[in-house]
Amino acid sequence: MIRLNEIIGQKQIKSHLQSALEQENISHAYLFCGDAGSGRHTMALAFARALLCENPTEEHDACGRCKSCLQAASANHPDIHVITHEKFNIHVDEIREQINNDIQIKPYSSPYKIYIIPDANRMNEQAQNALLKTLEEPPAYAVIILLSDNDAALLPTIISRCVTLQMKPVSQKEIANYLTQNLQMEPDVAEIAAGFCQGNIGQALRFAQSENFQIMKEQVLKLLKQIDDITLSSVMEIIHAFSKDKGNFYDYLDLMLLWYRDILMYKATKDTNLLLYRDEYTTISSQASKRSYEELERIIEAIHKVKVRLDANVNFELAIELMLLVIKE
Repeated sequence: MIRLNEIIGQKQIKSHLQSALEQENISHAYLFCGDAGSGRHTMALAFARALLCENPTEEHDACGRCKSCLQAASANHPDIHVITHEKFNIHVDEIREQINNDIQIKPYSSPYKIYIIPDANRMNEQAQNALLKTLEEPPAYAVIILLSDNDAALLPTIISRCVTLQMKPVSQKEIANYLTQNLQMEPDVAEIAAGFCQGNIGQALRFAQSENFQIMKEQVLKLLKQIDDITLSSVMEIIHAFSKDKGNFYDYLDLMLLWYRDILMYKATKDTNLLLYRDEYTTISSQASKRSYEELERIIEAIHKVKVRLDANVNFELAIELMLLVIKE
């Protein structure tokens, strides 16, 4: 069970929630916004546990030992309800059944009754209007927490009744330290994973625990270290092998971006301590000496363009070939 104080980063949100706990000034509705993997769900559960804890700490956090905390840790607390839905969208019947019809029943063992709605932006308009009626006149003990990666999909009237808290990217240093200290990851691999995830702790954890991450990194390095010396047809053969794993191809592109970010960084500073691919210093130094700032910026732009083209369903191999031509030029 992760407590509020154990969550990486998000100092402003944790401070806000702990101040609310200290002052007993709890809102009836919260909206946690952030990308998938940003920690919205973890934050919501940690707040729920702190809110229901029988023996909170001096920092107004969950103790982790009382009956309420143990029930929450086992996902078996009678007063914490996580809304589920069968289809992609959340329909009105699911809101009525799991919230509206249930919320009038008083808490079983706690001063609050908490409802967490993952993917709240997937509520259709009918479902949102049904929830709105409850948000307008909630029981005194009710706390509704909406989680969303797209608050533009929510009705303005829903948002206006919530305290909105925006999840921020976690610093690369904090993520790397967490991976090395808590998951015993090698420091160099942890730094690459932390740089790769761009502040998204969920993504960092996913790759830290994935055997594929190291394999992908090695494949990308094999390509980029020799890209100046092999023919375009040979490069395309390697890319064709990547294409068999199209579901993860955006991850390959992100690893490529980190490589050229390192080259650009080294060209500008000559500081190896700033490199993510520090072990590849010799190759990075060589490629930095061969390419101008303008060429490196064009390469980075070309990699970003591939993502846009793939999102637009442009032919996969054509999009990749255009990118490689820019790199090899």
